[in-house]
Amino acid sequence: MAGKNNNSIFQICRPVIGRLFAVMILTVAMVCATGAKQMDAFNLNKKLGRGVNIIGYDPIWRSEKDGRFKEKHFKIIKEGGFDTVRINLYPFAHMDKDAPYRLKKSWFEVADWAVENALKNGLMVILDMHEYETMGKDPEGNKEKFLSFWRQVAPHFKDAPENVLFEILNEPSRKLTPELWNQYCSEALAIIRQSNPTRTVIIGPAFFNRIGVLGKLELPENDRNIIVTIHYYEPPAFTHQGASWTPEYKDKVGVKWLGTKREKQAIVNDFERAQKWAKKHNRPMFLGEFGAYDKGEMDSRVRYTAFVARTAEKSGFSWAYWQFDSDFIVYNINREQWVEPIYNALIPPKH
Repeated sequence: MAGKNNNSIFQICRPVIGRLFAVMILTVAMVCATGAKQMDAFNLNKKLGRGVNIIGYDPIWRSEKDGRFKEKHFKIIKEGGFDTVRINLYPFAHMDKDAPYRLKKSWFEVADWAVENALKNGLMVILDMHEYETMGKDPEGNKEKFLSFWRQVAPHFKDAPENVLFEILNEPSRKLTPELWNQYCSEALAIIRQSNPTRTVIIGPAFFNRIGVLGKLELPENDRNIIVTIHYYEPPAFTHQGASWTPEYKDKVGVKWLGTKREKQAIVNDFERAQKWAKKHNRPMFLGEFGAYDKGEMDSRVRYTAFVARTAEKSGFSWAYWQFDSDFIVYNINREQWVEPIYNALIPPKH
């Protein structure tokens, strides 16, 4: 009698048990999928490894035949030990003057050329929207241009491999306040997700991607396909000495970085703050720019560059040096050779 009653209870409860089991399976699947996506961002960040910024100021955007950067340089970068190119994009000058601000075909041809050749040479690619100065001066007046850029570029590269990452905007700053940036960033990310639902996207805090502003950066908790970026040029009196675009430092030269215990600890402390934020929010961290301007003493620049790079690596950050050509250079295109002291600071010789 007891056995019969138990069997009846089982028959009654079987549909409920089945539904509960299905819910459990679905829950586990969702957790696994979330975990996989989360791991993708961390794994991709590891693959970014050691990178370099390229072609932001190259005349190639006006005319391919006038470009300083050539197809061979992708191979040189890869064989030089770098893993990633961060392609600095200034699209506004290549858009129609009126809405919907259509990008010119010639601009896409150069962008496609750069992405194709980077991938062909085994390099990771970051498409970095670099119009920070224009956006910082008049964010509201340029908002539609900014969003239009992603309405066009995101679907254009939707079929690109996962090794192509989007960086929403380099160094949001000035009038593009932390609060306004959170709003603009959210809108741009929503546009990207329409055509690239799982593309890894790079986003940094306002005030020039500085570590001290990480706490004001708001990211969607349920979107784990995000890498957070910071930039590092501390102390600016050293890294930007003699730089014509910095009024406070343009006439100051001769500042050294000797690698004293105090100088090193300042960098360690800053990176520990970034690392602490990254762990708290469970986000991978990318040091998208760092370096010391060419007007500084070479020995100091080498010490500084090497220490920043190694400290970033110890912190679990990928990085990209500023930059291949133009200024802060690691490669002399005129002579077609590495600037050996800076290059060796970034990519230590193997003994």
